[in-house]
Amino acid sequence: MSPRNLRDHVVRALEDLKGRDIVALDVTRATSVTDYMVIASGTSNRHVKALVDNVLESSKAQGVPPFGVEGRQSNDWVLVDLGDVVVHVMQREARAFYDLERLWSELPNAVMA
Repeated sequence: MSPRNLRDHVVRALEDLKGRDIVALDVTRATSVTDYMVIASGTSNRHVKALVDNVLESSKAQGVPPFGVEGRQSNDWVLVDLGDVVVHVMQREARAFYDLERLWSELPNAVMA
């Protein structure tokens, strides 16, 4: 699956369970770690867990297992590494505090996709 198709697949998986404020950042020119960062908010730790579970299940079904998952203990901020796409699912408070969109958009050539 191409990086762009994987990004779109992840966004759809988040939309399916009513992920909030979904943003996809193209970071290909800013880092060699990944091509896209997808950031979404959940309304509670249960919602974050459900969103992450849906991303993991749907990605595995497409033949893209995660390289790693971090933050499942509290489900306040969960990171899913799918290689070409890194997914951050956060509760609103954590998202506002860390403000990843601002951090990555200030890097040269990082664009909203």
